Amino acid sequence: MSEQAPFPGSWQRAMLPMLLLAELSLGPTHGYALSKNLQQRGLGPLKGATLYPALAKLEASGLVVTRWEEGQGGPGRKVYELSDAGSIELKAQREQFDQLVQLVKATGLSQVR
Repeated sequence: MSEQAPFPGSWQRAMLPMLLLAELSLGPTHGYALSKNLQQRGLGPLKGATLYPALAKLEASGLVVTRWEEGQGGPGRKVYELSDAGSIELKAQREQFDQLVQLVKATGLSQVR
């Protein structure tokens, strides 16, 4: 049986940058750990073809900084860390998301069955 994402792919892609910033607010980590942590939180499986371009965009926009970590008996790996700009952006995105949640609740969408 294959694992299926609990949300439509378009939702997952739209929310991924904010979720990555939120996960990185807990501390620096590498891409595989980010993917596994988000999956454990209920996002569903993330493909590398979705995860790594999103991380690259966050890095290019200055919201995430990276460094290479030496591997222990294996190849090195890229470690991602939230930048100061990333912390500010995460706060703004959380506020916008809270407004969206309130809008959904106010329109009665949360009551639709």
